[in-house]
Amino acid sequence: MKLEHWAIFLDNTSKKGYLIDLLLQGNPPENFQGLQGAKGALYSKIAIERYIDEEDRHGIKILTSDTEQSLKSMSSGEQKKALLKYILSSDCDFIVLDNPFDNLDNDTQAELKIRLEAVSQKIVIVQLASRKLDLLPFIENFAQLEGEQLVCIDNEKALLNLGAINQFEQEIPPPLHPMDFDGDVLIALKKVNVCYGNKSVLKDIAWTIKKGDFWELRGKNGSGKTTILSMITGENPKGYGQELYIFGRKKGSGESVWDIKKKIGYFTPSMTDKFTGYHSVEHMIISGLTDSIGLYIKPTEVQLRLAKAWLQLIGLWQIKDLLYHDLSMGQKRLVMCVRAMIKHPPLLILDEPTAGLDDTSAALFVALVNKFAKESETTTIFVSHRKEPGLEPHHIYQLEMTKEGSIGQKL
Repeated sequence: MKLEHWAIFLDNTSKKGYLIDLLLQGNPPENFQGLQGAKGALYSKIAIERYIDEEDRHGIKILTSDTEQSLKSMSSGEQKKALLKYILSSDCDFIVLDNPFDNLDNDTQAELKIRLEAVSQKIVIVQLASRKLDLLPFIENFAQLEGEQLVCIDNEKALLNLGAINQFEQEIPPPLHPMDFDGDVLIALKKVNVCYGNKSVLKDIAWTIKKGDFWELRGKNGSGKTTILSMITGENPKGYGQELYIFGRKKGSGESVWDIKKKIGYFTPSMTDKFTGYHSVEHMIISGLTDSIGLYIKPTEVQLRLAKAWLQLIGLWQIKDLLYHDLSMGQKRLVMCVRAMIKHPPLLILDEPTAGLDDTSAALFVALVNKFAKESETTTIFVSHRKEPGLEPHHIYQLEMTKEGSIGQKL
């Protein structure tokens, strides 16, 4: 008997947590009655984070019981492989795949697709997908999750229309206090090498980042992208004693991490994944001026006017008093991108900023980043595992893994 697999497409209105709970608690919605009382498993970033928390808090190794390596220290690809191996050993009847290809490089995605196709011969697959390009080829049943309502569709092609994308017609607001950097080269890595124990991560990395550049940083899982970023932001001590120059000063020549950070706008989704503060949208924008996540002081009139200009640009002025916590994921990312840019820092780093976004939200985010690059002197580094449609970097820096560590090249 042929198994019936489903793809459920998500957007900003989707209450996927509600749907996941229904499926895993054995009380599936209409059209999924074949899963009534069946044993299910969740394959998701959230599930991995729970296992990481279990290791950190209680020292209980579940996914990594056969290795000394901690789950937290693994790359995204290694973590997902460990989770799938554990799920397949649990003798489940169906697997809910929650955006399974997020944070994975192209090779790892291809490998996972082959593995899942083999799994689909014996286990029912329910794929929750924000991106249409992530659709697994063997799935023949489709639905859209609108809020808590599942709407079945006859053909996945009906979902390929992204709709109109806001082109952000207003110019980006100027900074309150310009943070110009006196020099042409912001960051320079000259034959930088990084090892952790006996493992070489980076080899002879040579990368020069100049004022006004727009870079896309590419590389497979575990290729060292995060290591490079952490050295640039001053958080990784591996930069000491090397030819690493940050804003014109050699690493270790007396600069503080704070001196470095105040010149950098930074956003990665993990910054707010566990954020529980109850701050308004307006105050979250303004907090970029105070280098805090959330505002803890009374804003000035000048700050409020600047926040208004930015919120009008991204079309969120009418909900300025809404709690950031209550925004859709796409809206949250736009707000945090603006928060990182509000000072017009010399350097803006966006680390996997579109992970988990639906197609429309990702296109909107990319359009905003392109606008920053065109209308400011801020240098941008955009890190992503997938090639984002519409992204217009000036340069691409590619990390290629070798046995001696990853080497870099400008494409």
